[in-house]
Amino acid sequence: MNKKLFIAMAVALGVSETAFADNPFSDVPAGHWAYAAVAKLAAAGIVDGYPDGNYKGIRTMTRYEMAQIIAKALAKGTIGADDKLVGEFADELDNLGVCVAKLEKNADNVKITGNIRMSYANTTGGFGGDSKSQLRSRLFFTGEVNDNWHYVAMLENNQFFEGKNESGDSDTDFQRAFLKGNIGVVNISAGRQHADYGDSDIYSMRVDSVRASVPFGDAYLKAEYGKMANIGAYGWSGAVKQGSSKAVADTFVETELGETWGNWDLAAEFIKNNNQQVMVNGDNTIWNTRANYKVGKFKVGAMYLKGDDDSLKKTKYPNADDDGYIINMGWNGAKSSKAGSWGLFAKYYNLGAPTQINPTMNGAWKKFAGEGYKGYLVGGNLTLAKNMVAQVEYYDLEGKETEKHARTLWSQLVVTF
Repeated sequence: MNKKLFIAMAVALGVSETAFADNPFSDVPAGHWAYAAVAKLAAAGIVDGYPDGNYKGIRTMTRYEMAQIIAKALAKGTIGADDKLVGEFADELDNLGVCVAKLEKNADNVKITGNIRMSYANTTGGFGGDSKSQLRSRLFFTGEVNDNWHYVAMLENNQFFEGKNESGDSDTDFQRAFLKGNIGVVNISAGRQHADYGDSDIYSMRVDSVRASVPFGDAYLKAEYGKMANIGAYGWSGAVKQGSSKAVADTFVETELGETWGNWDLAAEFIKNNNQQVMVNGDNTIWNTRANYKVGKFKVGAMYLKGDDDSLKKTKYPNADDDGYIINMGWNGAKSSKAGSWGLFAKYYNLGAPTQINPTMNGAWKKFAGEGYKGYLVGGNLTLAKNMVAQVEYYDLEGKETEKHARTLWSQLVVTF
């Protein structure tokens, strides 16, 4: 194949427009009709020329030389494995040791995604007032081990604009690092991973654990053993400083049985943790049963929770409630992929302190250690543009013993990529 013919293939190779470098080859003058195409290919690293600085466009190329150029284009992602040139020179590529399928697979071997959350919270009430703002950045790395197993890691950076980080410092560390896959019908994950218990109303944070679940029909059975996160994982609260090495609880066991039945999602769950340090003090056992119903865009649900009253003995309220319930409802919901989508949601809480460990709640729940609380949440979210979702939440919580209120207005913008 004459190299002049190869120039005509520059468009087929899909080489993107770039700013042309100075004349890359001494035998291709700037005024030549092929100068632009040759310069583009050289700038993209597809053609190298000869050691003497010439392009030698009139020289006939061998099929193997052409295969080498195609291999470079493949490696740089300039063309795909389904390109016609790859099919035409498949034998030469194989003989050169270029495995097209492997190249394509390795290109996607590690995937990187992420999100950035900007948030602001203002709390008022009987415990005094405070406000805080935070910027949280997360990068997720997913690597393929084989067809059944993957490695997942998450790197997180937190910048707090008051308290610990008011000088401009920030915290960055690996918050997740685990393997996940399956052995037969058993799905397994092991390492530092995220956990949600009780629809995130009991615990929602990282754990170091081994988790296994088995689906059967529309039902599933899950079991987990491990250790809960350090208190430092929960951020700057005014009472607990970021970076604390004190654990929220020691080892734990969790098991759950659930089923989807028509429009219903049903579940029963058991959690036993040792030496809990948040809300109560000591060993704690939490049972919960819950049911959620969805019809169209509307959903409603309820959950009953029962903790261990012995865990209250070391608190200021040894005779406080050890059980409680949550009622929730929602309409639609913002979808990050669909600009203009929106949703509304609300919850009512009536909870004894032993029923929670670290819930997904942006209200001031930690202020009610020992006594528990009751109150409500109302909120809404809106997708401002693709992958940009804004959310606002308002909480009014009241201590079940002190009757002090903690009212929180929370707002956030989450950008995913």
